[in-house]
Amino acid sequence: MAGKVVIGSDHGGFTLKAFAIKLLSDMGYDVIDAGPEEAVSCDYPVYAEKVAEMVTGEDIPGILICGTGLGMSMAANKIKGIRAAMCTNEYMAKMARAHNNANILCLGERVIGPGLAEEIIRAFMTSEFEGDRHLRRINLFDK
Repeated sequence: MAGKVVIGSDHGGFTLKAFAIKLLSDMGYDVIDAGPEEAVSCDYPVYAEKVAEMVTGEDIPGILICGTGLGMSMAANKIKGIRAAMCTNEYMAKMARAHNNANILCLGERVIGPGLAEEIIRAFMTSEFEGDRHLRRINLFDK
């Protein structure tokens, strides 16, 4: 087992969330679905906060999906200890982890397709924080 990951969305990211859950399960992750349970209009900040609290509480990575990824990243980054990165390509996802120690990946279902989403998710989940000079910068976040 590769560990745990928590995932949430709003109605605009519901279909991509289902795709990501299957992908992450196939990769060996124990996936915690923080909702919603159906694709009905809902408020993304509710799910951003729910996932963010699980990420900080259990020290596990998270994934948030909405229409663009922007709303989820803004809402999640309001929670202390969260470094949510909205990524639109594999390189951004890798660097978000390696240099910024991102603990939540944000995706936009209306911006990327499943093929690109898979590449981004794989890059995010398999990259590790490099520490060193990057840690000094990360520590400045909590000032």
